[in-house]
Amino acid sequence: MILQIPVLFFALVIDRVCGDPKTPLHPVALIGRFIGWWGVPERYHAWMQRMVGIVGWIITVVLFTLPFVLFQIAAPWYVYLVIGPFLLKICFAWRALEEHAQAVARAISDEERSKQASLLVSRDTSVLSEEQTLSAAFESVAENLNDSIIAPLFWFLILGLPGAALYRAANTMDAMLGYTDERKNLGWCAARMDDILSYIPARICGLVLILIYAGKRKLKPAIEVFIRDRKKRPGFNGGIPMSLIAGGEGIQFDKPGVYRIGNRILSLRIAGPSIIRTVRLSTLLFCFFAGIALLLLDGVSNIYGI
Repeated sequence: MILQIPVLFFALVIDRVCGDPKTPLHPVALIGRFIGWWGVPERYHAWMQRMVGIVGWIITVVLFTLPFVLFQIAAPWYVYLVIGPFLLKICFAWRALEEHAQAVARAISDEERSKQASLLVSRDTSVLSEEQTLSAAFESVAENLNDSIIAPLFWFLILGLPGAALYRAANTMDAMLGYTDERKNLGWCAARMDDILSYIPARICGLVLILIYAGKRKLKPAIEVFIRDRKKRPGFNGGIPMSLIAGGEGIQFDKPGVYRIGNRILSLRIAGPSIIRTVRLSTLLFCFFAGIALLLLDGVSNIYGI
């Protein structure tokens, strides 16, 4: 358990230094192509789709997670300490999340801004205003504070590298299949499992944000928007970080025809850098508390010989 602390620390360092390699051979890209192969609703009769989605979910999770399980079981501690951070880095995206949002904010033309935003969200960005396009980008940042950073790191702390891998595979399937369109039945299992696996991390993410906005003396507006708007975002989890960040930063997330979260006090162009800083601070604060928890648990296990 104690080895998880340096593995977590070095994984964060690797992420900040290297980011995500832009290669089709990235393990998450490979598993995404596998999901894209079996996750085609038109291939199956309607009555088969939910069962195919369940079986596909299980096979995908096993294929992605098994190498992490074998490594964790077989690797000596010194190999785990060296290779473990690189394997953990595969399962979360911190720097890349910031870079995608910043690419949208820095785009000079509407066309380029729309193109960059389309890499982050599934909506048609070509019909959005500048503020709505920036909203799409920073909504992704707010939601993925949990989905791409805190949740995979949480499951790493609970189950080790296999936990992080399991969550990454499950969340990738939800991102590709968990919609209410023609993929609804095929993606039913992916959506439900992502809700379950994200439930506790999303609430930890919310607590971290509350601490941050309390320190910034912005807790009141953050809580007000959280209470009023968190359920506007479909699902059990995504509305938590989105509403707290919207309220704490004084911005509005606007998905036309679906929801508006927060009050537009500042434009997203002005508030964008502050949102990025909040995500960074949230990540570091979560990892700091996680490290303390691991040390305490290790101490207890040594005392009681667990």
